[in-house]
Amino acid sequence: MISVTMKILPFSCLAVALLFGAIVASAASEAPHYASIRRDEAFLREGPSYAHRVLWIYRRRSYPVKVIGSFDAWRKVKDADGTSGWMHHTQLSDVRSVLFMGRAALRANVEPNSKIVAFVQPGVVAKLKACKPDRCEVEASGVDGWADKKNIWGVDAREVF
Repeated sequence: MISVTMKILPFSCLAVALLFGAIVASAASEAPHYASIRRDEAFLREGPSYAHRVLWIYRRRSYPVKVIGSFDAWRKVKDADGTSGWMHHTQLSDVRSVLFMGRAALRANVEPNSKIVAFVQPGVVAKLKACKPDRCEVEASGVDGWADKKNIWGVDAREVF
């Protein structure tokens, strides 16, 4: 015969345990994916509610983030610097963008030796249009071109679309 003992937890401890379990279960149910900041000002919070303190204020529309978890209407995100926290889903958009991590050339087509149409400085945010195994097509300041994946953040290494 197996003996089972159960401890009675105070309500507050039980609520925290249930909330933590819900966050872990919810985060596991949604695959990580990229999104972008929808507004000119967006708040990254310590936890998934307006009661949690603001860790960072993003002041750049279209800035890319990676959604790494979900709880109710909140998304846990990570940015290019590795900073993570929670944002309300209304502050995010499914429109894809990328962040240039270093100076890079935009080329006329996917071929690595095609004509250079522009040079892009680190910190430029560009709209993501398509990706091949090694390069992605982007649009920045009205200029379309292809960039090496190694120069951008906001797309997975093997992502193709």
